[in-house]
Amino acid sequence: MVGVSDDEIRRVLGLLSQEDTLRTLARLVLGETGDFSPKVLRRLASGGLAACDEDGKWRATPERFRELLRASAEPAAELSAEERVLRTFLVDGRLTTMAMRRDKRLVVLRYIVLVFEPGVRYPEKDVNVALRAFHDDYAALRRYLVDEGLLSRKDNVYWRSGGPVEV
Repeated sequence: MVGVSDDEIRRVLGLLSQEDTLRTLARLVLGETGDFSPKVLRRLASGGLAACDEDGKWRATPERFRELLRASAEPAAELSAEERVLRTFLVDGRLTTMAMRRDKRLVVLRYIVLVFEPGVRYPEKDVNVALRAFHDDYAALRRYLVDEGLLSRKDNVYWRSGGPVEV
């Protein structure tokens, strides 16, 4: 159902704005049977909100709302491979799990290392606080960052030694 017209959307909204059709639709959604106005049922059917089965039983078709939403929604912007990886492993800025594949893990680590400024030295305590914002196992994150050459360490002092630099 590509290319829903504004008229179709207006027709469905118009049906929902009428008390008798809204009440009948609600009864159908709740699975009620009984005495329905044939005129109201035909109006609901014309908007795709109700359908009559082969045995003459009417039912609501709430999937019509999903169809209208999908058809009228703008196409989603294409995500880069890195953005897809980040969306997979980070939810609300928190790491849900660490990627097992190295290439995906590097995407996540390169994103995380951006919290550290190049040229700034950080005591281990500050590194732990920054990494805890991403995951409770900050020690594992710190180890991954060091192992991949994104952070360097000497005498419990860390500095950023790799990863992308924003200019």
